[in-house]
Amino acid sequence: MSDNIANVLAELQLLGNPANVAGMARFGIVGRKLLGISVVQLRTIAKRTGRDHTLAEQLWASGIFEARILAAFVSEPARLTRRQANAWAKDFECWADCDGLCIHLFRKTPFAHALAVAWSSRREEMVKRAGFTMMATLAVHDKAAPDALFHSYLSRIEEAATDERHNVKKGVNWALRQIGKRNRDLNREAISTAKRIHKLDSRAARWIASDALRELERWKPG
Repeated sequence: MSDNIANVLAELQLLGNPANVAGMARFGIVGRKLLGISVVQLRTIAKRTGRDHTLAEQLWASGIFEARILAAFVSEPARLTRRQANAWAKDFECWADCDGLCIHLFRKTPFAHALAVAWSSRREEMVKRAGFTMMATLAVHDKAAPDALFHSYLSRIEEAATDERHNVKKGVNWALRQIGKRNRDLNREAISTAKRIHKLDSRAARWIASDALRELERWKPG
């Protein structure tokens, strides 16, 4: 039996460390209700609590940054609906909650690839980043997905490479690098994509391509 929401929120408040908030901000971790709790501490709570989708929904509704990260750890991917995923994505405040939810929850849903495609075309900075974060993490974890799917993602990466917004370009770069390290064929395609991106008249595109090429051209299959 998991803890109830009141107990979990009370524990989070006790663990809050205002001194950590400033340090987190230096790494771009910001939120309206940031308590300054480490991921290690959140994982300890999640291990004790276990999977509980109702609790995850209540944690998300609290609006507390760390409660929402905890929601990713305790949610049941099979019970998460696509509507919920879209609603939660709209609430992202920085790269940390975006990437955390994508890595620990959204990629485990049966509609993970559909989210990657849909979100990569959105206008909102953090939702668009989430689309490319999904591509990156699926490239690593979804071993059964066909190469053709990731080939299609490379064209979306190329289309988004001129987006100058920091969080988007970082997500695009991450997706390009991870897809290019999936296997030899995708590595060749990712390098070709990066070289085309580098020719675009965009500072973001040149950075995305240069950074990715440094890694992709040295990559060796493990």
